[in-house]
Amino acid sequence: MSCRSEWSERHDDSSTEETAALLDMLRLHRANVARSGEQTEVLMTQSSHVKVIGLPHSKDAYAIRDFLKRGVVEYEWCELTSDNDCMRELGITPLRDVRLPAVIFPDGSCLFQPTLSEIATKLGWVVRPRFVEYDVSIYGAGPAGLSAAVYAASEGLRAVVIERNAVGGQAGTSSLIENYMGFPEGIPGAELTERARQQAVKFGVELLMMREGVHASFVDGKIRVDLADGSILTARSNICATGIEYRSLNVPDEQKFLNAGLFYGAGSSEAPMCEGKEVFIVGGGNSAGQAAMNFSRHATEVTLIVRGASLAATLSQYLIERLEKTDNIKVRYGSKVTALHGEGTLEAIEIQSERGESEVVRTSHLFVCIGGAPNTEWAKDTSIIRNPDGYLVTGSDLYEHPSFEKVWPLERRPYFLETSVPGSFAAGDVRSGSVKRVASAVGEGAMAVTFVHRFLAENSPGPVST
Repeated sequence: MSCRSEWSERHDDSSTEETAALLDMLRLHRANVARSGEQTEVLMTQSSHVKVIGLPHSKDAYAIRDFLKRGVVEYEWCELTSDNDCMRELGITPLRDVRLPAVIFPDGSCLFQPTLSEIATKLGWVVRPRFVEYDVSIYGAGPAGLSAAVYAASEGLRAVVIERNAVGGQAGTSSLIENYMGFPEGIPGAELTERARQQAVKFGVELLMMREGVHASFVDGKIRVDLADGSILTARSNICATGIEYRSLNVPDEQKFLNAGLFYGAGSSEAPMCEGKEVFIVGGGNSAGQAAMNFSRHATEVTLIVRGASLAATLSQYLIERLEKTDNIKVRYGSKVTALHGEGTLEAIEIQSERGESEVVRTSHLFVCIGGAPNTEWAKDTSIIRNPDGYLVTGSDLYEHPSFEKVWPLERRPYFLETSVPGSFAAGDVRSGSVKRVASAVGEGAMAVTFVHRFLAENSPGPVST
C-alpha cells in the first residue's frame, strides 16, 4: 500500500514567500455551511484532511481525487494493493470489495463508494437557496462567473451562483497559470479560483454547488430555472458563464478507458502518480502546455501530440520556450491518436502521422486537452440564439442572425454581452467570439454586471432588498 499527501507532493520544490503564503491560505477548507443564514468558512489544518482509499486505476477514485483537487481540499490518497491493506485501513475484505473507494473525513466518519454529491454534502457545500428571488443568477463558477459574482455582490446586488460540479471551471484544472496579472511566480488554477470564491462569499454571494439546471424559462421579464434537485430559482437577470467541456478523441473504446488511463483535461491530481512513467498529452493550447510542464517534474518522458505543424498559433511564446528547454518533453507534430488498447485499463495508444503511418506506443496515462463544446444544452428550448457550434450569440453579432428581429422584443439594441433575451447575459468561454483566456473571462464577468445594472435600472426602481 502507498499513501501520498496531495499538497506536500506538489509544493515540495517551492521556497518563495509567496508560495508559503499560498500554502497557509490553502489550509482553509473551501466548505460553505449554512449557519444562521450566512455562509462561513471552515478551517482545515494540515493534520486534519480527507483520506481517499481505493484501488490502483479506479475510475471512481480518480473522480473523487479530481473533485477534491479542484475544490482545493487537502487529501491523502491511499492505494490498496492487498487484502491486508484493505483490512488495516477499512476493516473490510476482500480487496475487490464493491464498496470501494472509501473516503474518511476529518471527523472520523467514512463514506463507502460515495457520489461526488454525497462528498460535497458531507463537506458542507450543498445548501438550499436562501431567497425566493435574486437580482442576478449566475450559472457557472469559473473565472467569468466568479468575477461576475464578486462585482455584483460588492455593488449591492443579491447574487447567487449555481455550479454543477467543482468551482473553477477549466481554469481550475490548470496546474499553473503564469500569464495572469499580479502573480509573477504563477498560480495554480484551483488556487486562483478558490481565492475568487472566498472573495465572492465575503461580499455575500450565495453559492449553490452540485446543482444542474434541467429547464429554463423566461416569464414576465424574469428567468426561472428548475434545478435537478427540485429547487426553483427566479432572478430578474442572469449571466451564463457555463464555459466549455473538453472535446473527446472520438475513437473506439473511449468510454471504456475514461478515468482508467484516459483523462479529459490537465489531470493535475494525477501528476504524482506518474513517477517514472511515460505520459502523453493531446493538444497544443496553453492548458496542454502547462500540463506538460507539470508532468515533466514526475514522468520519465512527456509527449505532446499535436495535429498542426507548429505550436506558434495556439501556445503562448513563454510556454513554447519552456517546453523547448525541458529535456524530457517532446512534441509529435502532425499527429493524432486513432486507437486505445488495454484490458481493464489503458496500456497502449496508436498514433497516426499526417502521412498515414501508425505506431503503437505503450502508456498508462493519456490526457486530452483539445478544443471544447459549450455547455448550452439548457438553452435549446428557449429563444436564446446560439451559433452553429452552440455558443451563445450576444450584442451586435445578433443583428446578423435571421431570427433576431422575431425574438428581440425591445426598441433598444442588445447590450454588448446581452443575448437575444433581454436581461440574459453571457460571459467567458461560452460566448460566441470570446477570447479563450482567464483574464478575458474575468473581464467579461465584471463587464456583464455593468449591463445587469443598466437592465435592472430600466425595469425596476432598485435591487432586491437584503
